[in-house]
Amino acid sequence: MSDNLIVRYGDLYLKGKNRNYFLMMANSLLEEKLHHLDVKIKAYGERVYIDTKNEKLEDVIEALNHVSGLFSYSLYTKCPLDLDKIKELALETYDKYHKNNESFKIEARRTYKQFELDSLEIMKVVSAHILRNRENCLVDVHSPDLTIYIEIREDGAYVLTSSIKGMGGYPTGTGGKTLLMMSGGIDSPVAAYELIKQGMTIEIVHFESTPLTSIESAQKVIDLAKCLCRYTRGAKVYLHMVPFKDVHNEILTKVREEYLITIMRRCMYRIAEGIARYRKIQSISNGESLGQVASQTVESMFVINNVTNYPVLRPLLTMDKKDIIKISKIIGTYDISIRPFEDCCTVYVPEHPATKPNLKIAKVEEEKGDFDNLINDAIKNTKRILLKEDSNIDLASLGFTVSEALDNYENN
Repeated sequence: MSDNLIVRYGDLYLKGKNRNYFLMMANSLLEEKLHHLDVKIKAYGERVYIDTKNEKLEDVIEALNHVSGLFSYSLYTKCPLDLDKIKELALETYDKYHKNNESFKIEARRTYKQFELDSLEIMKVVSAHILRNRENCLVDVHSPDLTIYIEIREDGAYVLTSSIKGMGGYPTGTGGKTLLMMSGGIDSPVAAYELIKQGMTIEIVHFESTPLTSIESAQKVIDLAKCLCRYTRGAKVYLHMVPFKDVHNEILTKVREEYLITIMRRCMYRIAEGIARYRKIQSISNGESLGQVASQTVESMFVINNVTNYPVLRPLLTMDKKDIIKISKIIGTYDISIRPFEDCCTVYVPEHPATKPNLKIAKVEEEKGDFDNLINDAIKNTKRILLKEDSNIDLASLGFTVSEALDNYENN
């Protein structure tokens, strides 16, 4: 039995008149992620058939795991439109996947109407063939342990089983753009992945405070962004490195301790909005999870969000930490995120941060510093770099601060 794959898209059928556009985007993304492999791709509506040829099956599956909008895929074997050959192939498939004491079911779909039997007749004939030729078979049409699918098309019969879950969501590039605020922690890369999975194009902004913080903390963000490139259309992402040191210092010296995080986040949102406006990006996003830290209570979000009219997307808002960690391990960002280098959001955390900050007090605290000018300078001096999965940037070897390192990188 050959190792070929049938791919299914998920909710694209819900898109009505835009369905063809979504299918086009999905197919183009699929072809992009498989372009380095010698495979043959045939698209029929919402299903795609992949002939793996001489490629290793695991390499093809690994590429498919980076395709958003893909609901599931299954191994299939094809045979001519001959009933006896279909029955024998179904029996081979039963032998390959069936385990002791498991029940089975045959499901058939006939899109080629000239075939001699309809879907129900195919199911009865093939099931009877397996029951006659194998002992102790048990059919269960409601909750079978094994389902064998048969698709009758004009070019042949496809017999398949063992559905494998894909990324799901929608093809990247169909859901608008967002500017993701990324720290070096576990949450924000997972938020980026969830947004990409829903069809969004992301750009990343990071607030770096070297030399107040280590240059390795910024390196984490670069490595995380590179890791995420494998899921993006074009396998690339723009990263905006904001020089936050002066703003950071102003906050530390002028703002009362319990409001440090509140004012810091308000400044970050103002900077993010400025970059998003310049880049014509329609939203801001982050990895906030409700109640996880002081700045992620509803009261804190209200006060912090007050500085922007942009929609703020929080795909992890109600997720448990253990589930976020599980996803980070699946997508390959966990080991990078847990490197022991802290960013500006974690290195100067007050002992008793305000969990229910007051908006009037926050505004009074901001008036103590020269934040308008410092924020404008931070936006003006932000470094934007285009990252790919194979980008080779070692900040520590290029400069003492991120700005110095990126100047050296750009000059090379």
